[in-house]
Amino acid sequence: MKLSEVIACVRSDTVAATRLVTVAPKEPLSAVASKMQEQNVGAVIVVEGAKPTGIITDRDLALAMGARGATPQTPVQDVMTSPVRTIPDGAGIFAATQCIRDAGVRRLPIVDKDGRAIGIVSLDDVLRLLGRELYNLVEGVGREIKHGAAEPRV
Repeated sequence: MKLSEVIACVRSDTVAATRLVTVAPKEPLSAVASKMQEQNVGAVIVVEGAKPTGIITDRDLALAMGARGATPQTPVQDVMTSPVRTIPDGAGIFAATQCIRDAGVRRLPIVDKDGRAIGIVSLDDVLRLLGRELYNLVEGVGREIKHGAAEPRV
């Protein structure tokens, strides 16, 4: 199963799972903030020709405008994090957790074989998935215990 499909299952909302919010590098920060509010997201991928060149988070936006003197007209390319760490859609959840850990980020754009942004995976998505998997394991072991098995089958 592709990473984008896994995330779609975790989010249980195919509209939200497939919706990728993007902006062009020259768009003003005011447009980025509006998109974040309208789409209810905390990160926007900066793309050129559908390929991610950067990412800007709500935290980046707040720090740029509050502490670094950016204005609402400042282009997003002046404050985005670049280069952006991405993960291929064919990667699994284990690769995603390693990439999140290694890069020290909370969000990773998912790219297709041509490097085009097709989705995004967040730390919250990974935690939700792992929580469900742990629940499934506990339920399976719980059934074994209820039915009198001294130890779970290996």
